[in-house]
Amino acid sequence: SALAGVAARLLAGGDLALGPLLVGPIGASAVLLFAVPASPLAQPRAVLGGNIVSALVGVACAMVIPEPVVAAAVAVALAIVLMLLLGCLHPPGGAMALTAVIGGQAVSDLGFGFALVPVGLCSLLLVLAAVGLNRLMGRSYPHRVPAAVSPHATKDPAPQARMGYTPADLDQALAQYGELLDVSREDLDALFRQVELQAHKRLHSAILCGEVMSRDVIAVDADQSAESALAFLRAHDLRTAPVIDAQRRVVGMVRRAELLAARQRPVEAALDPFVHKVREGTPIEALLPLLSSGAVHEALVVDENRALVGIITQTDLLAVLYRAHIVEAVVAERTAA
Repeated sequence: SALAGVAARLLAGGDLALGPLLVGPIGASAVLLFAVPASPLAQPRAVLGGNIVSALVGVACAMVIPEPVVAAAVAVALAIVLMLLLGCLHPPGGAMALTAVIGGQAVSDLGFGFALVPVGLCSLLLVLAAVGLNRLMGRSYPHRVPAAVSPHATKDPAPQARMGYTPADLDQALAQYGELLDVSREDLDALFRQVELQAHKRLHSAILCGEVMSRDVIAVDADQSAESALAFLRAHDLRTAPVIDAQRRVVGMVRRAELLAARQRPVEAALDPFVHKVREGTPIEALLPLLSSGAVHEALVVDENRALVGIITQTDLLAVLYRAHIVEAVVAERTAA
């Protein structure tokens, strides 16, 4: 924040020895931007809008209210109201309004210009510094929750977001809570989805992939021709198949379209090496995020030597979850009786 103040004075063409070089609330803004960059109170709109609006309010109150104590109280109250109405709530804004009232002759000489230099310029430089530093640390700023992308470019929500609570449920709960939370609605939604998933894992972690996988797996050899592999898939009415080497180790997956394009070339030239592999002892809950995303339709089960021993498809997972639901319902009914 000190560097922001110095830079602001230099950019404004001023002498470092003249005028207010720093304003205390900028230091508080820096704490939010660098310590909790995901907070709605630390986003650029909140920092810039909150500080500038509060500074304008403070200067105006100092001009029209001669009693400093009264002017300070009114300035802070009005700043809070305006920040809420404008959607730029920023806690240091209250201190900024107070600073504008009690800042003395240096602030009085600047008048409403105090809101632009040094407040606005320092706030802008602080935001730019936060963008750079947070990116170096691998954090997103301004903070955004990545939107779920539909692989088929449709408007439907992601499959994992269609069950459980709905966006309307979350909105209603927030409305009933009636308090301002220092976390965005999008972050809450992402967090609750993870809580749902963890709870589901805890309740169903006893079911292992080795218990539900298909063991008689139709696979093709990496060195056979694409044309023969295509005929093999058609004979078994399959659109995709695992590709294995001479030791049955998984080397990828292949689809009809790639085989059709490859023709006389070996399967190895047409395969997709990016395959999702699990072990027999892996709980099926580990596959829920993977197979419900829509991007992947199967997971291959391998042993310690990466040899293919089974496959679990979306259909397999759905059947297991359905059976588990039936068992839970029967147990609950018997317990109630």
